Amino acid sequence: MTAANVAFLLILIVAAGAFSYSAQRLYRFLRLGRDVSRSDGLGRRFWNLVVIGILQRKILRDPVAGPLHAMVFWGFIVLTAGSVEFLVQGVFPAFSYERLLPLELYVVFLLSQELFAAAVLAAVAVLLWRRLVVRPARLQGDKVHGGDAILVLSLIAALMVTLLGTSALDHVLAPRAAAAFQPLSRLLALALAGMDAEIGRPMRDFFWWSHALLILGFLNYLPYSKHLHIIVSLPNTFLSNTSGPGPVGAMPKLDLEGERDHYGAADVVHLTWKNLLDGYACTECGRCTAACPAALTGKPLSPRKIVMSVRQRLLEAAPALLGADDPYALPLLGSNSGVANAPKGRRLLDSYISEEELWACTSCRACVYECPVSIDQLDVINALRQGLVLDEARFPEEVIPTFESLESHGTPWPFPASERGRWAEGLGVPTMAELAARGERPEILFWVGCMGSFDERARKISVAVARLMQAAGIRFAILGPEECCHGDPARRIGNEYLYQTLAIRTVETLRRYEVTRVVTACPHCFHQFAKELPEFGGRYEVLHHSQLIAELLQEGRLRLLPGSEEFLKVAYHDSCYLGRYNDIYDAPRDALRRALPVLQLVEPDRSRDRGLCCGAGGGRMFMEERTGRRINEERAAELLGTGAEVLSVACPFCLTMVSDGARRLGSEVPVMDIAELVASRLDNGAAE
Repeated sequence: MTAANVAFLLILIVAAGAFSYSAQRLYRFLRLGRDVSRSDGLGRRFWNLVVIGILQRKILRDPVAGPLHAMVFWGFIVLTAGSVEFLVQGVFPAFSYERLLPLELYVVFLLSQELFAAAVLAAVAVLLWRRLVVRPARLQGDKVHGGDAILVLSLIAALMVTLLGTSALDHVLAPRAAAAFQPLSRLLALALAGMDAEIGRPMRDFFWWSHALLILGFLNYLPYSKHLHIIVSLPNTFLSNTSGPGPVGAMPKLDLEGERDHYGAADVVHLTWKNLLDGYACTECGRCTAACPAALTGKPLSPRKIVMSVRQRLLEAAPALLGADDPYALPLLGSNSGVANAPKGRRLLDSYISEEELWACTSCRACVYECPVSIDQLDVINALRQGLVLDEARFPEEVIPTFESLESHGTPWPFPASERGRWAEGLGVPTMAELAARGERPEILFWVGCMGSFDERARKISVAVARLMQAAGIRFAILGPEECCHGDPARRIGNEYLYQTLAIRTVETLRRYEVTRVVTACPHCFHQFAKELPEFGGRYEVLHHSQLIAELLQEGRLRLLPGSEEFLKVAYHDSCYLGRYNDIYDAPRDALRRALPVLQLVEPDRSRDRGLCCGAGGGRMFMEERTGRRINEERAAELLGTGAEVLSVACPFCLTMVSDGARRLGSEVPVMDIAELVASRLDNGAAE
């Protein structure tokens, strides 16, 4: 072992020790969060790790930047194997994969190093050009660390250049047969052919040391950079909320019985360690904010800022929280916080994230769906909302009547329960109580919901659904005055106590009638029955009315009027709680196509899992929009821009929001639920 090898060994030990310290420090910071299990659903977790983490399915949704970032990521995976060989050779020069691998695998290894180094270098060049020249809008604002991104991209480029330079000079100094499998290095070597060994050897040493020190320096810079996601993104995807066996989009049940100092969240110690890991994993790419309906319409909310704020607050507060005697309590590099000078009276809520930001959220999950590293921004927003409502009684003034009506009437509006079944007068729809009195049980409970029961326009949806089920010969019933809101609006606004009271009441009512199958026209109700009420013992086979209608049409159980020659162009709006929450996109479209054979179904620019929220979710239906453009107008304009003759929805809340938006824009294009469109073509004789 030469003196150079010994020197490199010492450098390697110091670099490894420094990285180990940084990694353990960040881990200690994570442990300040509340505990949450991530040991279940391993099959689904590994699947998401492969599809989302390694194959980069989400990042490839961006047709321009996606492939570039994916190529850099894949390059790191492939080139890491070469980096290991490179560093080991710094201590033991004779070490080579050539001695360990069969010749066939070794030449594949050599070729992969060359090709991926070139591909990464090309991708980085384009990404630098985009950062410095194109400057995409989603990469601006929120104090994104543009300098950090440019520095890291430059370091990656330098790594590729020094790697290829070292390989090329190796071929110049000692040509070998393997050169055939290193085409780029061989080409560079040809350009340097004839170089004197006295010049070539020092130059080769310079490139080698530069590459080795860049690897070690880059590794130790990552824990202090936003590019920590290079290391954390794969574990974060494996551990994500959408990777476990639990239902996607379901809020966790808050334990209101146990003793705790805080319900919901106000600071990082109230969040889970997984929420804090999300902060480490954030790439600051801005895809979440670019898809956020609140951000798109000029509201103060930015999902990217929410996650960045969690990370910034953690790095500020953690040293003080660990205590002066903790070996990991030193302030981070470049931070002005620490045990002695940690700012007093600061917290995540108010100091980093404002109340206005939280109330702007529509809970549409567009941010969660777009994140390439499986961050759950909505989990943090929901926890902070719960803290505001349950611990501090801070919420928009206009939701006070909503809470009061839910408590006293079991509905968000002050209507008596006795009016719940008025929409069905004259239709011959029985109630569960009436059937029970006769000793009968229906096939299906039609859960009408609050909008379908009380809103004058939405009642027409309820009538249409009832007519379709009657025409198909389905024996169904409603609860009528016994139906009560399950509390979804209260939960989304943050009033978990009120939600749980209503949810338990709902489950008890359905248990009394031994309900097993439920149909509802409301995606919010559908989501509750499918994914959130099971935590309270309510397990049902639940169908959204679009699924039921598509099924009935496919089975030929609905007799429709002959097709008209009139050409009908319909634009369908995807409900967030039907689509991104429950992955139901095809059933509504299938129902429309089967019922309207001459239909031309036109899609707005943002549709299916990219669909833009109507603005009603997250309790926003009961709040005023005081800043920016109205979300429902933005969405209505997109739908009207298709030139459609009818706008179709599959949600009573969407019906109200899109109708109001279209009317504000001066449009007279009708907005109809799919049940209304299908029911309008029923053969009246068959229905009778």
